[in-house]
Amino acid sequence: MDLRGILIEIHLALRDAGVDHALIGGLALAAHGAARATVDLDLLADGGRSDDVDRILRQRGYDCLQRTEHVANYASQEAARGRVDFLFARRERGKAILARASAREVLGESIRVVDAADLIGLKVQSSSNDPSRRRRDLADIERLLERAEVDLDRVREYFRLFDREKELDALLAEARAR
Repeated sequence: MDLRGILIEIHLALRDAGVDHALIGGLALAAHGAARATVDLDLLADGGRSDDVDRILRQRGYDCLQRTEHVANYASQEAARGRVDFLFARRERGKAILARASAREVLGESIRVVDAADLIGLKVQSSSNDPSRRRRDLADIERLLERAEVDLDRVREYFRLFDREKELDALLAEARAR
């Protein structure tokens, strides 16, 4: 997948259409200094503009694999174009995450990226909703806690929402022991 080319193309198309969006997922981790390999593009977008997102992706040759009120997944038949996944900010918390996103350098481009604490919150949510993701998401969270500037109060709030504060305490204790 031409990750850089697709990132720029999709970012510019969303920006030109006035769709508020920010990077999440593996590229967002890298923007916060916690790089890991990734093979897709993950974005948070204004949920009120999901029809525009769908139109933009379909115009660029992407097939919609799944679309709900909260997520959409697109894939191209062309390997170089790969997969693009969206999480839609519809609720107050999601809209706040999108509002806190700020511009960062990603693959040579200035793109809005969600705050590190909010990225951790998304990881806590995804691993709570899909336990098969827990190991990878906890590793991502650990890297973010080690390498990024993080609002620990907000991180604790996310862990508390999913009744997982003991996990956060264990991660923090392990980090302090190093």
